[in-house]
Amino acid sequence: MRVAKPITLSDEDRVTLTRWSKGRSTPARLVLRAKIILAAADGKRNCDIAEELHTVMKTVCQWRNRFAASGLAGVEKDAPRGGRPATKRSKIAAEIVRVTTTEKPRAATHWSVRTLAAELGTSRAMVHRVWRANRLQPHRVKTFKLSNDPRFTEKLIDVVGLYLNPPEHALVLCVDEKSQIQALDRTQKGLPIHRGRLGTMTHDYKRHGVTTLFAALLVEDGLVIDKCLPRHRHQEWITFLKHIDASTDPDRELHLIVDNYATHKHPKVKRWLARHPRFHIHFTPTSSSWLNMVERWFRELTQKRLRRGTFTSVRQLQAAIVEYVDEHNEQAKARTWRALPEEILAKVRRARAALDKTPSA
Repeated sequence: MRVAKPITLSDEDRVTLTRWSKGRSTPARLVLRAKIILAAADGKRNCDIAEELHTVMKTVCQWRNRFAASGLAGVEKDAPRGGRPATKRSKIAAEIVRVTTTEKPRAATHWSVRTLAAELGTSRAMVHRVWRANRLQPHRVKTFKLSNDPRFTEKLIDVVGLYLNPPEHALVLCVDEKSQIQALDRTQKGLPIHRGRLGTMTHDYKRHGVTTLFAALLVEDGLVIDKCLPRHRHQEWITFLKHIDASTDPDRELHLIVDNYATHKHPKVKRWLARHPRFHIHFTPTSSSWLNMVERWFRELTQKRLRRGTFTSVRQLQAAIVEYVDEHNEQAKARTWRALPEEILAKVRRARAALDKTPSA
């Protein structure tokens, strides 16, 4: 009678196999193999493992023996299989990659599997396999913008320095306005979510006015100071500065991180700041809104409260914003900036080098 090979696991192997067996994004075949090895290491018989995992004895024996012979490497990847090499794919793959990355179709901005297959005289499945193997996704695009601010490095170091090493006895606030927030009401009621169906909302809507949200995010504790105003001129900006002044400890200096919007540099704003010396303004580089942490909070507000909300009046919209701010402030946490200026500058240099090498469209 044959005896199954004993399985002994090191602590590292057990940790890895346990992670594979519980990984939500781990391939199902690897999850099964990991469970087989863990059960075998616990001394279970092959027949019991097969019954417990709803598989067959042959599968249990195969992966038990494979692990005993090759360890984790033998379980993680399939062994090489026989069969004829993919000669057709090897001939066309390089051309598919070249055309995808260097050429554009006539009267279109990007290739699809159908248009490229027709152009090269091959199948859509072939194009899809080559794209997947080379991680090419012509149908997707991301937006980006490199700052051309001549004082980019200086402003970057100034702003990140405030995040990483704020002045003593001072508050650092990320301040900006989210303008033209529309009070939109859908023309019909949305259908509720239930099993097998997403929630729905009509594509058309009724406008009931707009508001502008001024917000200041306190870096040290994550609290948000907010005020909704009808417009975003320099008059409203000064009104919000007064609101910040009244809402913070008068004995602490205030360092405000703002963007280069003209309203923030209006002569009347400068005169107001001169009369309030505890306010210190720090401008982010142009085209660098990602440096202002309040922009992330604006994104959360949009995703969680505004985009799918329905509002029949500006007053209702403003009440929803205030409610969201109050909820946020009840569980606010300090915001932590982790990227060092050297790391950011290195990424910018790489992006600019890649941009300089790319021919104009």
